[in-house]
Amino acid sequence: MKKIVYVFPGQASQYVGMGRELYQYSDIVKQFYAQASELLGDDLAHTSFEGPADKLKQTKFTQPAILIHSLALLAIADGKLPVHTFAAGHSLGEYGALALSGALSYEDAITAVCTRAMLMEEACVINPGTMAAILALADDKLEEVVEAASKKGIVTAANINSALQVAVSGDFPAVEEACRLAKEAGAKRAVMLEVGGAFHSPLMASATDKMAACLDTLTINDAKPPVIANVTAAPSGGADDIKSLLVKQITSPVRWRDTMKFFMTEEIDTVVEIGPGKVLTGLAKRDMKGVELHNIDSLSDLESVLSTLS
Repeated sequence: MKKIVYVFPGQASQYVGMGRELYQYSDIVKQFYAQASELLGDDLAHTSFEGPADKLKQTKFTQPAILIHSLALLAIADGKLPVHTFAAGHSLGEYGALALSGALSYEDAITAVCTRAMLMEEACVINPGTMAAILALADDKLEEVVEAASKKGIVTAANINSALQVAVSGDFPAVEEACRLAKEAGAKRAVMLEVGGAFHSPLMASATDKMAACLDTLTINDAKPPVIANVTAAPSGGADDIKSLLVKQITSPVRWRDTMKFFMTEEIDTVVEIGPGKVLTGLAKRDMKGVELHNIDSLSDLESVLSTLS
């Protein structure tokens, strides 16, 4: 029997047109978009399907658009996906994993992510910042770079994505300095990213109290099977633990490389990415050698995976 994990993408996986066929196929999916549009005060379906791309890139819209794409596929699958051992999601994708595992209802996941997106966008205004991708730099060298760049402001490792890819996040001068120092230290590349703020860094701290208050209003259950939390790269099953980690996640690094290492120690043999794009299966292809990979982005993808894995 296959040992399957389902993974859910985060920001940067979005594309104009995402979710259109899912919306047209299912009335339940239409309700997801209607709920999010009411919470956001804007037509999320139109932004997802028609763009423009610059609007879809705004945190306020990107996060719920990606989550709803993932939830739409889960709703249409209607419980027919093969049994999984674990689930995980990259940043906002953790909410999709929690919905799959029964910790959050689809509706509460949408409420949480719409709130999270708006709070994080506010935090970007309160404490402007940026991010940069650093490729192929050893961990000890990266630590030295971050420590040295911190003299110019806040900077921290934010997305530890794979053995070759880490994103740093923080104040503009500090992140720019980290890029310069990383290149000097031998990084293959160090490039500034076009993002709205310093995600997964202390500059997002203004969002945490209101996010905790939002989660207090929702029903959070134990996750069965467990979800691998971004903050710890370890199983998170209990409701209280889940809530605490979701709040910490906003200012803490996404430990995706360690999550993939955990999957390998657990002898996972199949990874299925549910949502737009192929970012996470791309990372798994490099760091999880020999594992079977699948993507579910469309109705035809869903049919293919159900046929192959069921």
